[in-house]
Amino acid sequence: MSNIIEISQLPALHARNMRIMGLDLGTKTIGIAISDVRLTIATARQTLFRRKFTLDAEALLSLASKEDIFAFVIGLPLNMDGTEGPRAQATRAFIRNMLKHTELPFVLWDERLSTVAAEEAMIEADISRKKRAEKIDAVAAAIILQGALDRLQQH
Repeated sequence: MSNIIEISQLPALHARNMRIMGLDLGTKTIGIAISDVRLTIATARQTLFRRKFTLDAEALLSLASKEDIFAFVIGLPLNMDGTEGPRAQATRAFIRNMLKHTELPFVLWDERLSTVAAEEAMIEADISRKKRAEKIDAVAAAIILQGALDRLQQH
């Protein structure tokens, strides 16, 4: 089993007091957001500056363990026409590598415009350019995760 699952499979895996972690994978950083235990609200948590893959995986899985995470929702950076380019392939490679270290499932989520939406929301909130740069990836992860949580609520 590849452990890449559909969003519709998440409710069956959800145990009491467990959460979902949202990830916005960049070349230099990984934005992290975490849901509440009711799977209704995504909260931007932190930005992990990428180092070696094994260190990144350890940091993510340590946080996942501490926060009682049962699944990851990761942004899939599709091109505007819906096709997959090099960044989408890099995301799939990241998941393949992560699955060597964990049995937690991954849900791929179309992240087109999530960073743009994050930037606009932070400008609207009058957050300084410096603070935006520090938080953009975590906010983008929260937007990705919130989209998935909203879909879950529709079922």
